[in-house]
Parts: sequence; structure tokens; C-alpha cells
Amino acid sequence: MNLLILGPQGAGKGTQATRIATEYDLPHVSTGDMLRESVAAGTELGRIVGPIMERGELVTDDLMIALIRERLGLSDADPGFVLDGFPRTLAQAEALDPMLREIGKELGIVLVLEVPDDVATGRMLRRAELEGRADDTPEAIQRRLATYHRETAPLVEWYRARDRVAPIDGTPDVGEVWEQIRAVLDRLEVPA
Repeated sequence: MNLLILGPQGAGKGTQATRIATEYDLPHVSTGDMLRESVAAGTELGRIVGPIMERGELVTDDLMIALIRERLGLSDADPGFVLDGFPRTLAQAEALDPMLREIGKELGIVLVLEVPDDVATGRMLRRAELEGRADDTPEAIQRRLATYHRETAPLVEWYRARDRVAPIDGTPDVGEVWEQIRAVLDRLEVPA
């Protein structure tokens, strides 16, 4: 089962992707986590992307595609994966399918967590308080949501045209959102 979870920051993608990964025994491939780990570890990639992330901007497509190709090529992704945070641009989406074919994989379903900006903003501000996330400042949140609407939201229609989208109401509590996701995954036959 190869799937992608999309939605604005604060929609609950990471929470739900972790649950999917646990319930279906798949690796949760979170580009945000991978990038934050690189920044924290002070790697060469981390030094490049740290300032970009602090400004609430997107990391370049070339860097992201290379990062994802490397990660999905690991053996734990052979039975499937949950992509979280990639693709974020049309260019990344257009590069994903051929890259997956090159490594013998195909994307099955795209879960789209739909939440209004005010809900997403409130969640990110709470997350900043709870987790001490320096990248969740009000200014960075506004920039990230604007970037999402400009760069990532169009991917929903791009994937809908390929009959891969399953919309999920992301506004209820975590458990209710999970029930919607589980119903979709249990109902659909998702290609591996």
C-alpha cells in the first residue's frame, strides 16, 4: 500500500500518517521530520535547509526529490509507505510518478485532510507551545499556509484528475478523523 497524505500544515497529517504506519505496518516517510533531523544534527543538508525552513519557505524540488528517492529505496518501504509532506509542488508531483516507476513502485491513494486556515493556525500555535517548535511562529505559519494554497493545494485537483483522491474532513478530533481514514483504506483496494 503506497499512499500520500496531503493537507495544510496543522491539518493533522503527521498524526494520522503515524497511525496509518502503525496500523498497516508501513514506514511513515515525513519529509518535515527528515529535514528537521538534518537541521538538528547539523548535517550539510541541514545547514542548507535550516534557514529556508525558518523563513517558512519550501526546500528546492531537486533536494526533496533526491531525499525521497533515497528513503523510498530502503527495504522497509518494499511493502509500501505513507508519504507525508511530499510532494508539495506540481513539479514534485510530476517527478514523483516516474521516480516511483524507476524504483518499482506506484502511488495508490491520496488522502486529503481538509481543514480551514483558522483551525490549522490554532493547531500550529498550540503545537509550538507544546513542542517548542521554533518554526511555528505566527508569521511563519501565515507564510506556510499561503505557500500551501499557492503551491500545494493545486495538487489535489492534479491527483483528482488521476482518480486518486480521497477527501477527509480533518476538523473533528483525532479519533473521528482516523475512523474516516480507516474506512477509506479498508474500502479501497490500494495497489502496492
